[in-house]
Amino acid sequence: MKWNAYWRLMRFDKPVGILLLWYPTAWGLWFANKGLPPLNLLLLFSVGTVLMRAAGCVLNDTADRHIDKHVTRTKQRPLTSGEISISEALLILLVLLMGALYILINLPPRCFYLALAAVIITVIYPFCKRFFNAPQMILGLAFSMGIPMAYAASGVALDIQFTLLCAINFAWIIAYDTMYAMTDKEDDLQIGVKSTAIYFASYDLLIIGFLLGIIHCLWFYWGSLTHARPGFYAVWLVAGNVLIYQGYLISERIPQSCFKAFKTSVYYGGLMWLAVGLA
Repeated sequence: MKWNAYWRLMRFDKPVGILLLWYPTAWGLWFANKGLPPLNLLLLFSVGTVLMRAAGCVLNDTADRHIDKHVTRTKQRPLTSGEISISEALLILLVLLMGALYILINLPPRCFYLALAAVIITVIYPFCKRFFNAPQMILGLAFSMGIPMAYAASGVALDIQFTLLCAINFAWIIAYDTMYAMTDKEDDLQIGVKSTAIYFASYDLLIIGFLLGIIHCLWFYWGSLTHARPGFYAVWLVAGNVLIYQGYLISERIPQSCFKAFKTSVYYGGLMWLAVGLA
């Protein structure tokens, strides 16, 4: 039973978060290497993504253990429900961070300071919902750190494609995590937790739609900038239907539908990874 609790603490039973962290990293690797990156980088970044996402979940649940018990969706999480102790969680966190450090020392030294910044942002993020109206912006930074690290590890200078990708990913994260926050909006209002779902108020659907429209247009601009092949545009069109479907799901602001819309983001991320590969 304990192993099952540890597994759930690291959120390995819910791979959506791993994929949402992996996709921007993968985009960055493909952008920096103009196609398939070297196998060693692919392996190091994929394992590092899994470890850091798990570490972020443990840290988040440790910080929110007194909050999660008041939220319907999270009250059965292992830490807040008492299945595992705070000392066990911290030990797991240490093991995960040591694993991530091993990955880091196998990357070029220029990645060190970027990794340090990523860890600092990861530590800060769980506490932002207590005092910052838009904690999704901090998550946007945290889930974008794989992009500059991919460029640094590949030994490639930052360029306009890097800037475009960062803008796309940052807007995408705010959009899909606002959908996620809409799931818990009523509970968050009662306990005083902040989110863009609350901050955007009645403009939430409009802002999400605007952000999704912007990122899809930026992807098209990237395709034209790089003279992408037809395969890119074919997949881009299919991916656009995912965004339309997400808009439909959140249109009534029903929590279960908003959560489904959030999870559907993995299809958009995967399709655009395929599109980049075909470009």
